[in-house]
Amino acid sequence: MLASPALSIILLALLLLTLSTTATTSYPDFQLFNVTQTLIGTKNPRPLLTSKYHFLSNISDQEKWKLKLVHRDKLSSNTTTTLHEYSHRFHARMQRDEKRVASLLRFLSSGGGHDGGAAYEVKDFESDVVSGMDQGSGEYFVRIGVGSPPRSQYMVIDSGSDIVWVQCQPCNQCYRQSDPVFDPADSASYTGVSCSSSVCDQIENSGCHAGRCRYEVMYGDGSYTKGTLALETLTFGGTVVKNVAIGCGHINRGMFIGAAGLLGLGGGSMSLVSQLAGQTGGAFSYCLVSRDTDGSGSLVIGRGAMPVGAAWVPLLRNPQAPSFYYVGLSGLGVGDIRVPVSEDIFQLTELGYGGVVMDTGTAVTRFPTLAYNAFRDAFIAQTGNLPRASGVSIFDTCYNLTDFFTVRVPTVSLYFSGGPILTLPARNFLIPVDDVGTFCFAFASSASGLSIIGNIQQEGIQISFDGANGFVGFGPNVC
Repeated sequence: MLASPALSIILLALLLLTLSTTATTSYPDFQLFNVTQTLIGTKNPRPLLTSKYHFLSNISDQEKWKLKLVHRDKLSSNTTTTLHEYSHRFHARMQRDEKRVASLLRFLSSGGGHDGGAAYEVKDFESDVVSGMDQGSGEYFVRIGVGSPPRSQYMVIDSGSDIVWVQCQPCNQCYRQSDPVFDPADSASYTGVSCSSSVCDQIENSGCHAGRCRYEVMYGDGSYTKGTLALETLTFGGTVVKNVAIGCGHINRGMFIGAAGLLGLGGGSMSLVSQLAGQTGGAFSYCLVSRDTDGSGSLVIGRGAMPVGAAWVPLLRNPQAPSFYYVGLSGLGVGDIRVPVSEDIFQLTELGYGGVVMDTGTAVTRFPTLAYNAFRDAFIAQTGNLPRASGVSIFDTCYNLTDFFTVRVPTVSLYFSGGPILTLPARNFLIPVDDVGTFCFAFASSASGLSIIGNIQQEGIQISFDGANGFVGFGPNVC
């Protein structure tokens, strides 16, 4: 089914974000998907040299400070021949994604973590965000300065984690990162946290060594970081934030290769967002860059990040897992059909089971098996004109689009509790799994009752969290 590229681009732009505030509002039931343009993004990435974060000049006071960014697979220290092959990057990404989901499920089944409170004053600040999807990591990085004077470091952002940590010298066991490992001896603002400090009390698995608070974070995929808790200065563009509690990791292992550490944005007490809650009210916004572009998205923390005109959905809190951001989902749509699935399947129970988590660290959206099967079958029923291909990795619904320039596909929509409907662009649910034209329906089933809205489905859409008022907003901007 061929169509003009101009028409495809226009329709794709119009359909990039379709939001309505009532379930009765009509929306397009199909869109045109540019196969050829999407495949261009699977070609070899262009590695970029590591550079320092930089101050932006010649901007007005009303504009945000922005940071230069790059994805870890584009960093010169982590560019290999195998990573240049799209199919290899895809399969590596899916393997990491399965470990991520397994990690979340184990965490939730163990009862999650505890919450507390710490506050540090800070102005609104902004940092660019780059997609890991186009290079196969499924993670997003920001560029910040650590210490005084600031040492430039790439950090993974994670909405499902709390602690902020960075690899530190002396490094007893460290993975490879793109920048020199941070040395606290070279920072005038580094201060170790004592074992008697209230900050130390907020750390799970904390300990004490030579009077200093020790931390240990274990991730479900086998990754971990162990070291000393400290108060340090972080620099985001032109904004300097003092006395941020961070982990200084001397023993580290995991999937963080390329980045210096992790910037936790979860709802727990030790996340960056919570530490700055006195000023920001737990508010932050991000726009994840599309995976096959060289552009950048953004992460903005602060009350000024809340947009006017967004479609707002209530945030749900799970006392068993305060780190995670839950939303209410009432149903799914394909084309002009609402999939016949009960809203109960997406409910968060009083005991903390089930529910729908929004997670930047998970790539592929998962739904409970019953919901996924009905959702998938509805999509297959409306794509009967497209040639099928064998399943690939975690995907069981794939298509051979090698001979197509543009195809007509049904819209895919998420129905949120309270009325808003998020209609996704085709690139957020039909993704290439190789560089020759095999595309798959980018959703998967979950054997548990937990649903996860992953970063593939979030890409290109401005998403805002207002923790003080308990809402998450979608739009109105795209990136």
